[in-house]
Amino acid sequence: MWIWPGFELRVALRFLREGRMQTVLIIVGVAAGVAVIAYISALISGLQSNTLAKTLGAQAHITLRAPDDLVIPAAPALPGTAALTETQPRAQRLRSVANWQALVPLLERLPEVAGVSPMVSGSGLALRGEASQAIALMGVDLDRYDRVVGLRSKVVSGTARLSPGEAIVGRELASDLGVRVGDRLTVQTSGAGGTVSDSVRVTALVDLGVKDLNRRTVIVPLRAAQSLLALPGGASQLDLTLKDVWVAQTLARELQAQFPYKIESWQESNAQLVSALNAQSISTSIIRGVVLAVVVLGIASVLVVSVVQKGREIGILRAMGATRGQVLRVFLVQGAVVGALGSVLGLLLAVALIWVFTHFVRGSDGLPLFSIALPLGMALQIALIASVCGVLAAVAPARRAAALDPAQAIRM
Repeated sequence: MWIWPGFELRVALRFLREGRMQTVLIIVGVAAGVAVIAYISALISGLQSNTLAKTLGAQAHITLRAPDDLVIPAAPALPGTAALTETQPRAQRLRSVANWQALVPLLERLPEVAGVSPMVSGSGLALRGEASQAIALMGVDLDRYDRVVGLRSKVVSGTARLSPGEAIVGRELASDLGVRVGDRLTVQTSGAGGTVSDSVRVTALVDLGVKDLNRRTVIVPLRAAQSLLALPGGASQLDLTLKDVWVAQTLARELQAQFPYKIESWQESNAQLVSALNAQSISTSIIRGVVLAVVVLGIASVLVVSVVQKGREIGILRAMGATRGQVLRVFLVQGAVVGALGSVLGLLLAVALIWVFTHFVRGSDGLPLFSIALPLGMALQIALIASVCGVLAAVAPARRAAALDPAQAIRM
């Protein structure tokens, strides 16, 4: 009696060797399919990571603000009826998040949160001689803010520092105003208390990844912004960065249920981007499914032909004592071997394609468009799926081979 898997493996490999050309072609076909799946998956993953890095590089994953002001005017009452009320939004004023000092450590203790940064933000003007530019003024604690957006890594000139009387400005804004590191400019704001201005020294120029942001961003110490924007001791928002960006929406909903604040995740503020990423993921899944279907059909067709060609050999094996189960497993092993060999070759080809993309595809600035890589986990998953598909593709041919009558098969 033959013992699994020695007999089935030996017979399967012999059948594959005898149909050498068919075997080579189907392995190459599987390799091409696996390479396409792996390369497309790595490419889309790299593209999405690059897009998210650029989009979220200058913004928080979750933003917590004070709730909007509402006004509830009384509607005129009709004779014999009660007065009606209607809630309407009104022009919003800069407001501080209530009890934000106590809220910061509470948020920092959440396991999903990597950093919390209080901020005071508002509009103003940057003045330098006769030049003036509208700006978005942000007051932050530099160390905390750096943990949220990695500000120090975006410095293109100077050293990020925010002592009293200092500021960090966007690269394009500095060019528009004609200032360099070490120069002074005047920040001016207007409010109910009149016009307030402060002279600050530029310590660093930053590139936030978006020209519009670079053209209007001025970052000053938190206390300076509180004075300029008439919000003493306050914080207009709390910025949260998370360990996993994709839990932002879930965590935002949980926080909304716990706190009476306006809480917004990056998915809500970038709805179009999320839609585009979802469309990319769906397209990638469809491509992978179609390619896998082609691979399965290719393996199945070759093995069906093999059953016909090896009919006499199968009949002899049955006559010599091989069971239907052993014949069935012979063809399942063939499918597994073809799937496994094709997966290995396909992953090597995908790595080569990724290397070509990384080293030879360049943008208009001469730099790589974005980096892509094939993680080990993704590679193993693709290889496993391809091998399983190889076995599944062999099921129908294997059942056909196992069902052959020995006497009729020998006369074929």
